Amino acid sequence: MAKAPYFARWEWILLHPDDQELIERTIAGDLEAFSELVRRYEKKVFTVAFRFTGNYSDASDLAQEVFIRVYQALPRFRGKASFTTWLYRITANLCRDELRRQKRHKKTSLDEMAANPTGPPPPVGEGLSPDDVLERREFQEMVQACLNDLPEEYRLVLVMREIQGLSYDEIAAALDISTGTVKSRLSRARQAFRQKISGRQELFAFRPRLVK
Repeated sequence: MAKAPYFARWEWILLHPDDQELIERTIAGDLEAFSELVRRYEKKVFTVAFRFTGNYSDASDLAQEVFIRVYQALPRFRGKASFTTWLYRITANLCRDELRRQKRHKKTSLDEMAANPTGPPPPVGEGLSPDDVLERREFQEMVQACLNDLPEEYRLVLVMREIQGLSYDEIAAALDISTGTVKSRLSRARQAFRQKISGRQELFAFRPRLVK
């Protein structure tokens, strides 16, 4: 027998607490509530970190550090911005810090990027041949290389808008800049990205095939 809509709705609310309730429970010492926040947002945080750094290991470390910072700072969260915006702000700041740290230590280089692939290739299946898998992997690496070539502020707005799908206002709040600045940076970022990828695509289209 199906549950009445009234009871079904309240059951859903009990089983799916909103972010604010999870925040309050976390501050009160409920670690399971914080684990639920992590489960909700870990993929989004990792995606930004990975697309910003181009490296799975660095992105994993960054994502872990983001949630450590979030847990430590939650008692000071006042809700002036949404939790998501606040989370993206912490993520963006840590990404910038990591990039500057890498530059100081000269960690990032073309040789190292070639030696450390950006991630596992897409699985064979769904009609994909080994050649298709290789080509898709190469294209993903080309896109990531073009992102890595962009200035950090261009990279952030491009990832947040085109990959994460955030609105201009959400990006502005996360980066603490005006909406107009977001739009102008995004326009320049798109133009720079198109220029970089168009040059690489010519090499990609006419390169010798390694697998016949």
